[in-house]
Amino acid sequence: MPNRLANEKSPYLLQHKDNPVDWYPWGPEAFEKAKAEEKPVFLSIGYSTCHWCHVMEHESFEKEHVAQALNDGFVAIKVDREERPDVDEIYMTAVQMMTGSGGWPLSLFLTPEGKPFYGGTYFPPDGRWGRPGFLSLLRSIREAWASRRPDLEASAGELLAHLCAAASGIPGGGAPGQEALDAAASSCEAQFDPVHGGFGGAPKFPPAMRLELLIRRYLRTKEESAKRMVEMTLEKMAAGGMYDQVGGGFHRYATDARWLVPHFEKMLYDNAMLARVYLLAHRAFGATEHARVARETLDYLVREMTPEGGGFFCAQDADSAGEEGTFYVWNPETLAAAVGHEAAPIVAARFGVTPEGNFENGETVLSVVAPLSELARRFGRPEEEIAALLTDARGKLHAARSLREPPATDDKLLTDWSSLAISALALAGRVLCEPRYEAAARRAADRILERCRRGDELLHREKEGRADISGFASDYAFFVEALLDLYEATFDSSYVRAALALQKALEDRFADPEGGFFFAGEGHDGLIVRPKELTDGATPSSNSVAASNLLRLAALTGEERYRKRAEGIFETLAGYVSRAPAAVSRLLCAIDLATDNPREIVLSGEPGRPDFEALRAAVFKSPRVNRVLVHADAAESLKGVAPLVVGRGAADGRAAAYVCESFTCRLPTSDPVELSRALDA
Repeated sequence: MPNRLANEKSPYLLQHKDNPVDWYPWGPEAFEKAKAEEKPVFLSIGYSTCHWCHVMEHESFEKEHVAQALNDGFVAIKVDREERPDVDEIYMTAVQMMTGSGGWPLSLFLTPEGKPFYGGTYFPPDGRWGRPGFLSLLRSIREAWASRRPDLEASAGELLAHLCAAASGIPGGGAPGQEALDAAASSCEAQFDPVHGGFGGAPKFPPAMRLELLIRRYLRTKEESAKRMVEMTLEKMAAGGMYDQVGGGFHRYATDARWLVPHFEKMLYDNAMLARVYLLAHRAFGATEHARVARETLDYLVREMTPEGGGFFCAQDADSAGEEGTFYVWNPETLAAAVGHEAAPIVAARFGVTPEGNFENGETVLSVVAPLSELARRFGRPEEEIAALLTDARGKLHAARSLREPPATDDKLLTDWSSLAISALALAGRVLCEPRYEAAARRAADRILERCRRGDELLHREKEGRADISGFASDYAFFVEALLDLYEATFDSSYVRAALALQKALEDRFADPEGGFFFAGEGHDGLIVRPKELTDGATPSSNSVAASNLLRLAALTGEERYRKRAEGIFETLAGYVSRAPAAVSRLLCAIDLATDNPREIVLSGEPGRPDFEALRAAVFKSPRVNRVLVHADAAESLKGVAPLVVGRGAADGRAAAYVCESFTCRLPTSDPVELSRALDA
């Protein structure tokens, strides 16, 4: 018989609906049962595309004897961390305090009041790798609860006090400035891998936020070391197996130091942020390869991760046909069958396919191991011919792969993650001159505005046509950013007005009088502490994104209160900036904006006309990131919102551009070359 999770919408929870474990979803019913029966709570947190979550389910949660031990001694709760990131934030912090590390599946034992007293991540069925076996752990916890419950509750109380302190952040000084950016650049240099790119050793996660910070560093200082770190990392990631060489898009992370063998799940947020950073690098350094990777990554999102009506699915699984990676790997036989025996030697040499393989069972994760010039010499054919052959072969590999059993797709839509993709697509539409990307961004944003907005409230999740779960600070902050980016791409002023309304809602619902924003609203249930997202994780900190938004709104509207709120965030997080800059890269990008004099650009004229579009193209071609862009002749005027547009409409029917700083503007120009010089000065 299915358990209670059969009534849920989360794909992750539904994966566990047929477990013999008597699972409860997060909510008061489970904790009331634990109090009534005086049992501890077992809390399991994961997500649908998590490989080790699947492993622990197969090894433990599907087994009758393990389920009986759980059902007899505990109240078991299953949480999708993507639907309840507030719950995950609290208990991940608890496990990191207890063990020094974290990850998923997250496994904790709580008092009936929800206070954690023991936790970890994946537990094997039998003790190995220095981890206790899960069944023996259940027995030990149950015995300790029966014989030493006061001690466990006292320990839980102490840990709760530490969690409350952590939610307040670490002490710092005043608002950080240029010296913090200098220190962060030095920190990146010290941790940089000069052989393979990236930072640190294995496993390697894509460092999109640190790379954007270094791009900004180069634009401000022209330091070649910053450019070198960005260029090498982007090049090595795109050549490795962490990048899907056939279908485009990035896997979650590399298990090794050289980006070769990935953990194969694909996450929406990774691909959105990486597409953006490749676009920024293309614009800053002019490398066409960066534009290619950005385009292929966004094509993957539009092709495979977009439902009817727009928006973006969350993720694709690492596993297919019961094994990790089988959808993506090749051997000489399957490669030749796909591309033909004549092309196979060249394709195999390009992507490193050998009889030995580089993965399990002689299979190969494709990576670029031979440049075109080497292939041309080896096979005695012109580079152009080799390039055309490889393009044709990629299409054939994609067609052959599409006949395999595909990885499962988590088809829920999350407001915050979708917003990251909207921002990337809005930028790409202009930088790459691809109107279809802008159209995809608009469809996704309009869907959120229509389905996930109720008055001034945002909802976090849409599934099966229904939106629910009260939004978190990340939903508001990321969507405000997406709306501002989309306005600059489209000049649809309704997006600015929506951004202003949602920024007010963020302040009304989440503001902490001590500085910054809480992550969860007061209506989010069952939390033992109200968390505050202070550092970047897999996605940016909501406080960091909010700080950037506030600075942009200050430049757009001239309202000083936005800048003061941003400075309050800087002061709240100053301790992290000085002690752990790698943990607040996105905040440092906002500090870069705050310490610069952002250009305020006003375009006047009629969109679609060649003279206007030439000026707009010059703006988006410029690598400058610290700027705001407005249109003075919008159908729905921004007068009363953006003082910059007042008195700056088109004159004599000619498009013109005004470049301003602190609301003081230079003389207008209708020459795109002159505009480019003013922007890049």
